[in-house]
Amino acid sequence: MKKRILSGIQPTGNLHLGNYLGALKNWVHMQKDAEALFCVVDLHALTVPQNPEKLKQHIVDTAMMYVAAGIDPKESTIFVQSMVSAHAELSWLLSCQAPLGWLNRMTQFKDKAGAQQDKQKLGLYAYPVLMAADILTYQATHVPVGEDQKQHLELARDLAQLMNRTFKEGLLTVPEPQIMGAGTRVMSLKDGTNKMSKSDPSDNARINMLDDDDVIARKIKKATTDTDPFPDTFSACGNRPHVENLINIFAALKDISPQQVCDTYGGANFSGFKDDLADATIQAVGPIRDRFKDLKASPQKMKDILNLGAEKANKLSQETLSQVKKAMGLPVTYR
Repeated sequence: MKKRILSGIQPTGNLHLGNYLGALKNWVHMQKDAEALFCVVDLHALTVPQNPEKLKQHIVDTAMMYVAAGIDPKESTIFVQSMVSAHAELSWLLSCQAPLGWLNRMTQFKDKAGAQQDKQKLGLYAYPVLMAADILTYQATHVPVGEDQKQHLELARDLAQLMNRTFKEGLLTVPEPQIMGAGTRVMSLKDGTNKMSKSDPSDNARINMLDDDDVIARKIKKATTDTDPFPDTFSACGNRPHVENLINIFAALKDISPQQVCDTYGGANFSGFKDDLADATIQAVGPIRDRFKDLKASPQKMKDILNLGAEKANKLSQETLSQVKKAMGLPVTYR
């Protein structure tokens, strides 16, 4: 079977540098040697309260950022998750097979729910099963994942194997993880122990993909470091999370190793490094921001791309859904 990848981002606000380095930048390269499907996972966004009007715009804006970052609609299928009903339908079929013990082991629900688990909605708890359906409905062979999604991919693999054992061998493809390189987990500019996030109350903690050049330079200049000199070796960053984060970001932007960054700046103060990091960030973000603004000026173009993507995704997903329903004894059609 030809290599097929599937990935997506939630439309919960302006995308940031972490989304670009952790996902979009890698997707651009992946689309060249695989059949690629990239969705805006709006159903997942519903696990937290959303303003309907804002969500509607965020969905289109997220898809625009995919294209602005270099995802080519002629090479890849770009679509909105909720426009393909098979995601929700296969999620239910998988839910009827998924053992509760497997879901109880999912750490992300515990992290997000905290001490308020009894007050959380079912969607947040069942989120990993929907993610598995996202992947399995397209028979994806590979899924780009960062550290925080590895456990969810393992659940998708387990569910595929369970369905194959229970109903029909080879029914669902067991996906392989495609681990991404430097920058896959970009941390906050203010706190190198926390992931860069759209929900962080401090806008200075992240580089938004729509920030102008002056704002980017200011945020990088104010990024947290420490009082020690720049490390000579990357291995020396073990107890310096803020410094490690900035080195990883620079390495990812320049497509070099973190050690090469240390070879260049080791022993120096951080001001010169931050100037170069700001320049590298502006060089990466600026053209994407400009392409996004061009797309924003022609909204119908993006809607046409998403409608076409949904048609392709629906065709692919219905093939899998029909096979699963038949294997489980459900009618597909009566003649």
